[in-house]
Amino acid sequence: MMENLKILGAPGRYVQGQGALSCVPALVGELGASAYVLTDAVVGDLLGDVLSRGFGDADIEAEFGLFQGECTRAEIERQTELARQAGSAVVVGVGGGKTIDTAKGISLFLGLPLVVVPSVASNDAPTSRLIVIYDADHRISEVLKLPHNPAAVVADTGIIASAPPRFLIAGIGDALAKKFEAGQCAKTGAQNFFGGLPTATALLLCEACYTTIRQHGLDAVAAVRQGRVDESVEQIVEATVLLSGLGFESGGLALAHGLNRGLTAQPETQKALHGELVAWGLLVQLLAEGRDPEFMEDMLGFYSAIGLPRCMADLGLVNPDEAVIDAIATITFEESPYLKNMERRLSAQDIAASMRELETLTA
Repeated sequence: MMENLKILGAPGRYVQGQGALSCVPALVGELGASAYVLTDAVVGDLLGDVLSRGFGDADIEAEFGLFQGECTRAEIERQTELARQAGSAVVVGVGGGKTIDTAKGISLFLGLPLVVVPSVASNDAPTSRLIVIYDADHRISEVLKLPHNPAAVVADTGIIASAPPRFLIAGIGDALAKKFEAGQCAKTGAQNFFGGLPTATALLLCEACYTTIRQHGLDAVAAVRQGRVDESVEQIVEATVLLSGLGFESGGLALAHGLNRGLTAQPETQKALHGELVAWGLLVQLLAEGRDPEFMEDMLGFYSAIGLPRCMADLGLVNPDEAVIDAIATITFEESPYLKNMERRLSAQDIAASMRELETLTA
């Protein structure tokens, strides 16, 4: 029955702007009197004291946990036990995508409300229910889901803009794909991540995400490189965090994200960011869709201007041989759940052919 209904989901609250971090204690206080705050070492050094003072001023007991760097089952279970021992009532994830997903795992296993504070805008993790779990070799092993979206997402643009520009560029790459992936899902009647059909609103959000990126992306990256937060940065953070997150979860995914299965199985890609992998995957998807040369030229020109990966060498796969291309295509075909959302039924050979075509275009 649900698969015939249109469904859209979203976080309970979204807060964005310079200084938004100061809102976190009050938002947590609406949910409980104590919090387990998960950060990595870098974010903890930068923001730990500010957060600690804020929680103290709000009379909220905060226990800080240190994320170890990979979102594995073992790390989630370890952090869950620490949060349980602390008796925390709310989970707060502060950091990048894997820190946030680990915080989601704690929230899932303990049944606690979640507040997300992204320190970078490099991917679509903050607003969603999805928890992408990796194995010890940094390969995607499973995807879990929270019963509902985060209670609140707080995007402090001052913090996000102070991160290395590469992170924002990766977020742009991740967000670019949403229009085209959701478009494929709409054409095929594919279910979104709530088990329903994409709403017209979800498709409009994906369209707005793409339009915003093409209009403000270059200016935002230039501003971040200069250490400035202007309106273009605000627009792009909203696109990469909010629009991208809502768009993928309520719109659906396709080959651009599906290729992550094959790519993350290659040791050479381990230093590439999620959004970089997706950006490259989008180019492969567009070729698999049969987009015309003028369209591809325009997209590749934008990729060059903003600094997104165009070829496999940009992801760490320098001079890939035929076996590597075939391996990525085969793993993607066998393991990705998103290929069925493509209007064109793709084989492993079709995926490999589009990968080779992209290599030729960008040679």
